[in-house]
Amino acid sequence: MVSRTTDDYKAMALAGCAAICEPAFWAGFDRKSADGFYDYFCQLTQHEPARAQKNGIPHYSWLCINPKESEDMGLAREVMALIPEFLNAPNVLGIGEIGLNKNTRNEIKILEAHIDLAVKHNQLILVHTPHLEDKRKGTRLILDALKNNPKIEPHRVIIDHVEEHTFKEVIDQGFWAGITLYPESKASPQRAIDMVETISAQRVWLNSACDWGHSDPLSVPKTALEMKRRGHSVQAIDNLIFGNPVQFLSQSKKFIRPEVI
Repeated sequence: MVSRTTDDYKAMALAGCAAICEPAFWAGFDRKSADGFYDYFCQLTQHEPARAQKNGIPHYSWLCINPKESEDMGLAREVMALIPEFLNAPNVLGIGEIGLNKNTRNEIKILEAHIDLAVKHNQLILVHTPHLEDKRKGTRLILDALKNNPKIEPHRVIIDHVEEHTFKEVIDQGFWAGITLYPESKASPQRAIDMVETISAQRVWLNSACDWGHSDPLSVPKTALEMKRRGHSVQAIDNLIFGNPVQFLSQSKKFIRPEVI
């Protein structure tokens, strides 16, 4: 939400959004120093929660250096050394969004280092999978990295940006699958519900992309309407839109189940 206006917080509150989870991500440009990330982590743990609270929405965050910026391993390790200082912040739920961008060796090493960090501090993990033609290969590399760490518990990891050709593999290996709703890439509400109907509605989390490009913070409520249009029951809609993310996030003691009107 650092890229969004306060009006977006208001719109989400009016649409019935009960909480916001914001992962650390690319800022639209590559940051040049660890100091820039320090300020960014302060923004995620101090400023954004206060801005959200003014509109009645709890704000949670995840911390990491995004895979798009992890090719510079020196910078990545400097940034990762900052993270433990922020893990005690009341709104930090875990490490994320880690993962891969171009599936390079350096990215894989930093992914593995993030996984070790999460295990050391008993944190939930949120994973970014690559885009387009690199998605299947990147997803499998990520699954291998996670499975190679014997202390990883799949039910505490959500692998985001799944699509039709990666969804089932993630679910079958015991991980949570995130479907990102995005106007120009990833998944539309229609595609997302097609996947849920044909593959699984269990261990699935729908999320709206709210970044620097063309994105829609209200994609999740719009997907609920698509489910209603298709004849899904109120209970099925509530389970997918609200119950599933609450189930996953409740694995963190910091997450407070939101009261809904």
